[in-house]
Amino acid sequence: MSAEAHRYAVFGHPIAHSLSPDIHSAFAAQLGIALDYRTIDAAPEDFVAQVKRFFAEGGLGANVTLPHKNVALALADKHTEAAARTGSANTLTPLVGGGIEAHNTDGSGFVRDITERHGFDLRGHDALLLGAGGAAKAVAWALMDAGVRSLTIVNRTPERADEIADAIGEPARCRTRYWDGLEGECFDLVVNATSIGVTGGDFALPMSIVQDHSTAYDLCYGTASAGFKGWAIAAGVRPDWFRDGLGMLVEQAADAFERWHGQRPDTDPVYRELRQRY
Repeated sequence: MSAEAHRYAVFGHPIAHSLSPDIHSAFAAQLGIALDYRTIDAAPEDFVAQVKRFFAEGGLGANVTLPHKNVALALADKHTEAAARTGSANTLTPLVGGGIEAHNTDGSGFVRDITERHGFDLRGHDALLLGAGGAAKAVAWALMDAGVRSLTIVNRTPERADEIADAIGEPARCRTRYWDGLEGECFDLVVNATSIGVTGGDFALPMSIVQDHSTAYDLCYGTASAGFKGWAIAAGVRPDWFRDGLGMLVEQAADAFERWHGQRPDTDPVYRELRQRY
Protein backbone atom coordinates (compact mmCIF):
# COMPACT_ATOMS: atom_id res chain seq x y z
CA MET A 1 0.00 0.00 0.00
CA SER A 2 1.36 3.41 -0.95
CA ALA A 3 2.71 5.56 1.87
CA GLU A 4 0.41 8.30 0.61
CA ALA A 5 -2.70 6.19 1.05
CA HIS A 6 -5.23 7.80 3.37
CA ARG A 7 -6.19 5.74 6.40
CA TYR A 8 -9.76 4.66 7.10
CA ALA A 9 -11.19 1.81 9.15
CA VAL A 10 -14.28 0.05 10.41
CA PHE A 11 -14.56 -0.72 14.12
CA GLY A 12 -16.61 -3.60 15.48
CA HIS A 13 -16.51 -6.69 17.69
CA PRO A 14 -16.37 -9.11 15.96
CA ILE A 15 -15.38 -7.50 12.69
CA ALA A 16 -13.53 -10.03 10.50
CA HIS A 17 -16.73 -10.70 8.51
CA SER A 18 -17.14 -7.05 7.48
CA LEU A 19 -17.54 -6.25 3.78
CA SER A 20 -16.66 -2.59 4.35
CA PRO A 21 -12.99 -2.91 3.26
CA ASP A 22 -14.06 -4.56 -0.02
CA ILE A 23 -16.74 -1.95 -0.65
CA HIS A 24 -14.63 1.13 0.12
CA SER A 25 -11.65 -0.24 -1.80
CA ALA A 26 -13.87 -0.77 -4.84
CA PHE A 27 -15.22 2.77 -4.55
CA ALA A 28 -11.69 4.16 -4.27
CA ALA A 29 -10.50 2.21 -7.32
CA GLN A 30 -13.32 3.72 -9.38
CA LEU A 31 -12.25 7.25 -8.49
CA GLY A 32 -8.48 6.83 -8.43
CA ILE A 33 -8.17 7.45 -4.70
CA ALA A 34 -5.30 5.89 -2.74
CA LEU A 35 -7.01 4.25 0.21
CA ASP A 36 -5.92 2.14 3.18
CA TYR A 37 -9.16 0.84 4.74
CA ARG A 38 -8.87 -1.77 7.47
CA THR A 39 -10.94 -3.63 10.05
CA ILE A 40 -10.22 -2.95 13.72
CA ASP A 41 -11.60 -5.40 16.26
CA ALA A 42 -12.26 -3.35 19.38
CA ALA A 43 -13.62 -4.90 22.54
CA PRO A 44 -16.21 -2.64 24.22
CA GLU A 45 -13.85 -1.62 27.01
CA ASP A 46 -11.18 -0.58 24.47
CA PHE A 47 -13.34 1.04 21.79
CA VAL A 48 -13.13 4.70 22.81
CA ALA A 49 -9.38 4.61 23.35
CA GLN A 50 -8.80 2.83 20.03
CA VAL A 51 -10.93 5.31 18.09
CA LYS A 52 -9.15 8.30 19.61
CA ARG A 53 -5.76 6.75 18.91
CA PHE A 54 -6.77 6.00 15.31
CA PHE A 55 -7.65 9.64 14.66
CA ALA A 56 -4.66 10.96 16.63
CA GLU A 57 -2.41 8.89 14.36
CA GLY A 58 -3.88 10.40 11.19
CA GLY A 59 -7.04 8.43 10.49
CA LEU A 60 -9.39 10.36 8.23
CA GLY A 61 -12.64 8.47 8.73
CA ALA A 62 -14.12 5.49 10.54
CA ASN A 63 -17.19 3.37 10.17
CA VAL A 64 -18.66 1.76 13.27
CA THR A 65 -20.75 -1.37 13.56
CA LEU A 66 -22.05 -3.57 16.37
CA PRO A 67 -21.78 -3.29 19.29
CA HIS A 68 -20.34 0.24 19.30
CA LYS A 69 -22.83 2.51 17.52
CA ASN A 70 -24.29 4.10 20.66
CA VAL A 71 -20.88 4.71 22.22
CA ALA A 72 -19.66 6.16 18.92
CA LEU A 73 -22.31 8.85 19.24
CA ALA A 74 -21.41 9.56 22.86
CA LEU A 75 -17.68 9.97 22.23
CA ALA A 76 -18.16 12.51 19.43
CA ASP A 77 -17.82 16.26 19.91
CA LYS A 78 -20.40 17.09 17.23
CA HIS A 79 -23.46 15.20 15.96
CA THR A 80 -25.34 15.52 12.70
CA GLU A 81 -29.13 15.54 12.88
CA ALA A 82 -29.25 11.98 11.50
CA ALA A 83 -27.00 10.75 14.30
CA ALA A 84 -28.64 12.74 17.07
CA ARG A 85 -32.18 11.65 16.37
CA THR A 86 -31.31 7.99 15.93
CA GLY A 87 -29.13 7.95 19.03
CA SER A 88 -26.31 6.11 17.30
CA ALA A 89 -23.51 6.67 14.80
CA ASN A 90 -21.93 4.50 12.13
CA THR A 91 -19.68 7.17 10.58
CA LEU A 92 -17.02 9.21 12.37
CA THR A 93 -15.09 12.07 10.77
CA PRO A 94 -12.29 14.20 12.26
CA LEU A 95 -13.08 17.89 12.55
CA VAL A 96 -10.75 20.64 11.43
CA GLY A 97 -8.97 21.86 14.53
CA GLY A 98 -9.65 18.69 16.50
CA GLY A 99 -12.61 16.68 17.67
CA ILE A 100 -14.82 14.09 15.98
CA GLU A 101 -18.18 14.39 14.20
CA ALA A 102 -20.71 11.56 14.41
CA HIS A 103 -23.11 10.78 11.57
CA ASN A 104 -25.54 7.96 10.74
CA THR A 105 -26.03 6.71 7.17
CA ASP A 106 -28.34 3.75 7.89
CA GLY A 107 -31.57 5.57 7.09
CA SER A 108 -30.32 7.29 3.95
CA GLY A 109 -28.76 4.04 2.72
CA PHE A 110 -32.02 2.15 3.20
CA VAL A 111 -34.11 4.75 1.36
CA ARG A 112 -31.66 5.08 -1.51
CA ASP A 113 -31.58 1.29 -2.00
CA ILE A 114 -35.32 0.65 -1.87
CA THR A 115 -36.30 3.68 -3.97
CA GLU A 116 -33.51 4.04 -6.52
CA ARG A 117 -32.31 0.46 -6.93
CA HIS A 118 -35.60 -1.35 -6.40
CA GLY A 119 -38.01 1.31 -7.65
CA PHE A 120 -40.30 1.41 -4.61
CA ASP A 121 -41.88 4.86 -4.19
CA LEU A 122 -42.43 5.10 -0.44
CA ARG A 123 -44.83 8.02 -0.69
CA GLY A 124 -48.40 7.21 0.26
CA HIS A 125 -47.75 3.65 1.40
CA ASP A 126 -48.48 1.91 4.69
CA ALA A 127 -45.33 0.47 6.25
CA LEU A 128 -44.72 -1.94 9.11
CA LEU A 129 -41.37 -1.89 10.90
CA LEU A 130 -40.34 -4.89 12.98
CA GLY A 131 -37.82 -4.04 15.70
CA ALA A 132 -36.80 -0.99 17.68
CA GLY A 133 -32.99 -1.07 17.87
CA GLY A 134 -30.59 1.50 16.47
CA ALA A 135 -30.97 0.53 12.81
CA ALA A 136 -34.76 0.37 13.21
CA LYS A 137 -34.78 3.88 14.64
CA ALA A 138 -32.79 5.18 11.67
CA VAL A 139 -35.13 3.46 9.22
CA ALA A 140 -38.21 4.75 11.06
CA TRP A 141 -37.10 8.36 10.67
CA ALA A 142 -36.13 7.73 7.04
CA LEU A 143 -39.52 6.21 6.20
CA MET A 144 -41.29 9.19 7.72
CA ASP A 145 -39.07 11.65 5.86
CA ALA A 146 -39.67 9.75 2.61
CA GLY A 147 -43.43 10.30 2.93
CA VAL A 148 -45.05 7.01 3.91
CA ARG A 149 -48.73 7.40 4.62
CA SER A 150 -48.43 5.49 7.87
CA LEU A 151 -45.73 3.75 9.86
CA THR A 152 -46.53 1.04 12.39
CA ILE A 153 -43.71 -0.09 14.70
CA VAL A 154 -43.82 -3.36 16.62
CA ASN A 155 -41.23 -4.80 18.96
CA ARG A 156 -41.19 -7.65 21.44
CA THR A 157 -40.40 -5.03 24.09
CA PRO A 158 -43.18 -2.54 23.27
CA GLU A 159 -41.69 0.26 25.36
CA ARG A 160 -38.81 0.60 22.91
CA ALA A 161 -41.21 0.93 19.99
CA ASP A 162 -43.12 3.57 21.94
CA GLU A 163 -39.89 5.52 22.47
CA ILE A 164 -39.31 5.76 18.72
CA ALA A 165 -42.89 6.83 18.01
CA ASP A 166 -42.79 9.40 20.80
CA ALA A 167 -39.54 10.86 19.46
CA ILE A 168 -41.01 11.14 15.95
CA GLY A 169 -44.03 12.85 17.43
CA GLU A 170 -46.55 12.37 14.62
CA PRO A 171 -49.24 10.15 16.16
CA ALA A 172 -51.53 10.52 13.16
CA ARG A 173 -48.92 8.83 10.93
CA CYS A 174 -46.65 6.90 13.28
CA ARG A 175 -48.06 4.42 15.78
CA THR A 176 -47.11 1.28 17.65
CA ARG A 177 -48.77 -2.09 18.04
CA TYR A 178 -48.04 -5.13 20.15
CA TRP A 179 -46.22 -7.93 18.31
CA ASP A 180 -49.36 -10.09 18.56
CA GLY A 181 -51.75 -7.21 17.87
CA LEU A 182 -51.63 -7.02 14.09
CA GLU A 183 -54.72 -9.03 13.18
CA GLY A 184 -56.84 -7.18 10.65
CA GLU A 185 -53.95 -4.98 9.46
CA CYS A 186 -52.42 -5.04 5.98
CA PHE A 187 -49.25 -3.32 4.80
CA ASP A 188 -47.65 -2.40 1.48
CA LEU A 189 -44.16 -2.72 2.98
CA VAL A 190 -42.86 -4.82 5.89
CA VAL A 191 -39.30 -4.10 7.05
CA ASN A 192 -37.51 -6.52 9.34
CA ALA A 193 -35.02 -4.74 11.59
CA THR A 194 -34.99 -7.37 14.33
CA SER A 195 -32.08 -9.68 15.17
CA ILE A 196 -34.24 -12.81 14.81
CA GLY A 197 -32.44 -13.89 11.67
CA VAL A 198 -29.11 -13.74 13.52
CA THR A 199 -30.02 -14.90 17.02
CA GLY A 200 -32.78 -17.33 16.05
CA GLY A 201 -36.51 -17.37 16.61
CA ASP A 202 -39.74 -17.36 14.67
CA PHE A 203 -41.61 -14.60 12.89
CA ALA A 204 -44.88 -15.31 14.67
CA LEU A 205 -46.90 -12.78 12.69
CA PRO A 206 -50.30 -13.16 11.05
CA MET A 207 -49.85 -13.91 7.37
CA SER A 208 -52.80 -11.68 6.56
CA ILE A 209 -50.68 -8.54 7.10
CA VAL A 210 -49.26 -8.87 3.56
CA GLN A 211 -50.77 -9.53 0.15
CA ASP A 212 -49.25 -10.34 -3.22
CA HIS A 213 -48.72 -6.62 -3.86
CA SER A 214 -46.66 -6.19 -0.69
CA THR A 215 -42.88 -5.78 -0.52
CA ALA A 216 -40.80 -7.33 2.27
CA TYR A 217 -37.36 -5.96 3.13
CA ASP A 218 -34.84 -7.41 5.59
CA LEU A 219 -32.00 -5.20 6.81
CA CYS A 220 -29.88 -8.37 7.01
CA TYR A 221 -28.56 -10.20 3.96
CA GLY A 222 -27.34 -13.67 3.09
CA THR A 223 -28.29 -16.51 5.42
CA ALA A 224 -29.37 -14.06 8.14
CA SER A 225 -32.30 -12.98 5.94
CA ALA A 226 -33.47 -16.51 5.11
CA GLY A 227 -35.97 -16.83 7.97
CA PHE A 228 -37.81 -13.61 7.20
CA LYS A 229 -37.77 -14.36 3.49
CA GLY A 230 -39.33 -17.75 4.16
CA TRP A 231 -42.08 -16.19 6.27
CA ALA A 232 -42.76 -13.42 3.74
CA ILE A 233 -43.08 -15.75 0.75
CA ALA A 234 -45.25 -18.18 2.71
CA ALA A 235 -47.48 -15.23 3.63
CA GLY A 236 -47.95 -14.29 -0.02
CA VAL A 237 -45.16 -11.86 -0.91
CA ARG A 238 -43.92 -12.54 -4.44
CA PRO A 239 -40.35 -13.92 -4.35
CA ASP A 240 -39.09 -11.12 -6.60
CA TRP A 241 -40.64 -8.54 -4.26
CA PHE A 242 -38.48 -9.60 -1.35
CA ARG A 243 -35.37 -7.47 -0.79
CA ASP A 244 -32.47 -8.01 1.58
CA GLY A 245 -30.11 -5.45 3.08
CA LEU A 246 -27.09 -5.96 0.82
CA GLY A 247 -27.96 -2.91 -1.27
CA MET A 248 -28.53 -0.86 1.89
CA LEU A 249 -25.05 -1.85 3.07
CA VAL A 250 -23.52 -0.62 -0.18
CA GLU A 251 -25.53 2.62 -0.22
CA GLN A 252 -24.81 3.57 3.39
CA ALA A 253 -21.13 2.93 2.68
CA ALA A 254 -21.35 5.22 -0.34
CA ASP A 255 -22.91 7.95 1.80
CA ALA A 256 -19.96 7.72 4.20
CA PHE A 257 -17.48 7.61 1.30
CA GLU A 258 -18.98 10.74 -0.26
CA ARG A 259 -18.87 12.51 3.11
CA TRP A 260 -15.15 11.78 3.43
CA HIS A 261 -13.98 12.21 -0.17
CA GLY A 262 -16.44 14.68 -1.68
CA GLN A 263 -17.23 12.31 -4.56
CA ARG A 264 -20.03 9.77 -4.85
CA PRO A 265 -19.04 6.40 -6.33
CA ASP A 266 -21.13 4.32 -8.71
CA THR A 267 -22.70 1.75 -6.40
CA ASP A 268 -24.26 -0.51 -9.02
CA PRO A 269 -21.15 -2.47 -10.10
CA VAL A 270 -20.13 -2.97 -6.48
CA TYR A 271 -23.62 -4.21 -5.60
CA ARG A 272 -23.67 -6.57 -8.59
CA GLU A 273 -20.31 -8.09 -7.63
CA LEU A 274 -21.42 -8.65 -4.03
CA ARG A 275 -24.79 -10.01 -5.19
CA GLN A 276 -22.95 -12.83 -6.93
CA ARG A 277 -21.44 -13.77 -3.56
CA TYR A 278 -24.54 -13.36 -1.35
